[in-house]
Order: sequence, then C-alpha cells, then structure tokens
Amino acid sequence: MTGDASLFATLSKRNKEGYVSFGNNLRGYIIGIGDIGKAPYPVIKDVCLVTELKHNLLSISHLADHGYGINFVKDKCTIVDSSTGSTIFKGIREDNIYVFYLLEDANKAGRCLMAKSVESQLWHMRLGHANMDTISRLSTKKLVRGLPDISFKKDTVCSECEKNKATKSAFKSKNAVSTTRPLQLLHMDLFGPSRIASLCGKLYAFVIIDDFSRYT
Repeated sequence: MTGDASLFATLSKRNKEGYVSFGNNLRGYIIGIGDIGKAPYPVIKDVCLVTELKHNLLSISHLADHGYGINFVKDKCTIVDSSTGSTIFKGIREDNIYVFYLLEDANKAGRCLMAKSVESQLWHMRLGHANMDTISRLSTKKLVRGLPDISFKKDTVCSECEKNKATKSAFKSKNAVSTTRPLQLLHMDLFGPSRIASLCGKLYAFVIIDDFSRYT
C-alpha cells in the first residue's frame, strides 16, 4: 500500500472502500487500487492507495498470493518470481526494517548508456596494441598513411594490454643457504617443446639444481 498516487501505472478509484489503522489510532481510507510498475519491469498488482499514508509498505502475504517468494537473511531480503526463479527485487536492512528502493531499481534497469571510443584508443588497437610513444612518433613524422595528427597519451589505460602484458615479479635472491645437506631441496624446471631439436633430437629440457651444492 502507498499514499502516492503518482506511483501507479494503472489505478481504479474507490470511494473509501475500507480503511487502515495507524499506530497513532488514526485511519487512512482506501481510495484506489491499482498496479505499480510496467512491463518489461516487475509489476506489483492490486496495490491499495491509502490516504494519509506517509510510507510505502509491502505485504508479505500479498506478495505470496501473487506468486512471489520472499527470502530473508540477516542484512538483506530478496523477492523472487516463483514461476521462473529469477530475483525481481532486492532489499537491505535498515534499522530493523527491510527497505526496497523499487523506483531506483527500475530506473537502473531502464537506463541505456552510450560510450564513444577515444580515437587514440582505436588506433592503438588497429596497430596491434602498439606503444603510445611509438604511435605518437609515427603520427608526428607522417609515417603511416591515414594516421591522424592527434594526441596519443602514454597514460591511457588499455584493459587488454593490462591483462595480456602483465608479468609476475621475480623471486628475490637469497644470500644464505637454507639447506644443510645435498638433495634436501631440488629446484626443477621443464622447458619445451623447442622449435629446434637438440643434437639428440629432443624437444624438451629438464633442469634440476641442488639448492645446497648448486650442482646442476
């Protein structure tokens, strides 16, 4: 139930066909029944418009009667469409009350964002994710036909370059030997297949280093 008539997608007026009692012993009269929300977004049906009601209230039994499942946990609540299993609303717990921001969720769902690619980034990708300094020199010296004379900033972030050009930090070298006898700790590495075979016709190399003697 709600006291805000502007929330309704459809509303059928009523002539005080009942009332709701508030905690201060006052009454709010039902002056309309309708639906809130519009397809393709979730719709709450048969919502009462009540006079003098300052907050929007959801009835658990009312939602259950209309085919919704309600799940409560410590800090949040979800309303699920029982027929599809999909979550239609998510609420959070505030001061021992579970609160749903229904209009905010609908606005987020209906928001369409348009992104315009930066021209320097487009040329960075067209040239095989080349370094920005290299592209800048090519542009300045007019070495590539069709390459525009624009600013190629080195600090421009490319998500593909960050992911595929990342390297692991090398292990820090130790001055002290951590082992006390040979064969206590072995370092092993397998390399291959090599494009060029060894004299014995092998394509793989297996290297073993003893940590104590450093014998390979």
